Amino acid sequence: MSAVDVHPLYSPWGRFGLYSFFIDGSEPAIIDTGIASSPADGIAAALLQLGRRVEDVRWIFLTHGHIDHIGGAHALWEMTGRQAKVVIHEADAPFLRSRRTHVDEYLAARGRYINDVDGEAKLTAICERAISGEMEPHLLVRDGDEIVLGPDVTIQVHCVPGHTAGSVAYAIKGQNDVFAGDAVQIHGAANGFPSYADPDAYRASLLRLRDVVKPERLFLGHPYRSQGAESLGVVLDREQAAAKIQESLDIETRVRAAAAERGLDSPAVGGHACSPFCGIAQLLRYEGDPTLEPSPFFTTMHGYFHKGYRS
Repeated sequence: MSAVDVHPLYSPWGRFGLYSFFIDGSEPAIIDTGIASSPADGIAAALLQLGRRVEDVRWIFLTHGHIDHIGGAHALWEMTGRQAKVVIHEADAPFLRSRRTHVDEYLAARGRYINDVDGEAKLTAICERAISGEMEPHLLVRDGDEIVLGPDVTIQVHCVPGHTAGSVAYAIKGQNDVFAGDAVQIHGAANGFPSYADPDAYRASLLRLRDVVKPERLFLGHPYRSQGAESLGVVLDREQAAAKIQESLDIETRVRAAAAERGLDSPAVGGHACSPFCGIAQLLRYEGDPTLEPSPFFTTMHGYFHKGYRS
């Protein structure tokens, strides 16, 4: 089987752009769909530049259920003439089926710490704008599944939970191009902090990517970066991928150690932006805005403490 071409597709959005990826096989596939405007404003135009048509896309693979990855799924599906099959892990399928799931997730986790009485209403409005439609996926995947895309491409599914419960990495069998979505955070993207809802699952997934999957090329959902350094971009070669997976593990180790050392703030510290995790932020020298949505700081800290985390 000869190698198939993979092309990053960029879509503009806010402070940072969004990335999808095109697998140029006999049954063309798109990995992740950005937000509602991305199919028209980014994906379709980029495909035309490649001499391809959005109408020919037959598969839409979603690495996880966050707005900036599934928001354009319904719109893209419509643009394919409803011919493409939409694929997602069963644990994150509720995000595709209902906008309200995103709001409920916010209220149950980071929304507890962000002092914004209009937070629920704001996120509801964002979901209305950024998610092109609610829909039922055509295929729910689990770890170990293989999906045949014609005679030239087979996709292997690797579950890599942590960022979300249903995060997956899709690998092209034979060439081991791995699309990891947001499962490898390094030091985070625009907000300067790694984002994961379940620290133990995130760590286990990084170890699996490092020791089992071993990507030949690693395709990231965003241009994640090292602290104080420019991003290497969203396409990493084998050596870069191994280094950034290890760096992500090292950063998680530091965050875990800081959480164990400082714990929750005392009630007297209340009122500060990072509360109740100010001591942790200070130890980690985190100087970003923890209230800036989506807040990776509060998402991650909640992951350590909501189940009574201890070192």
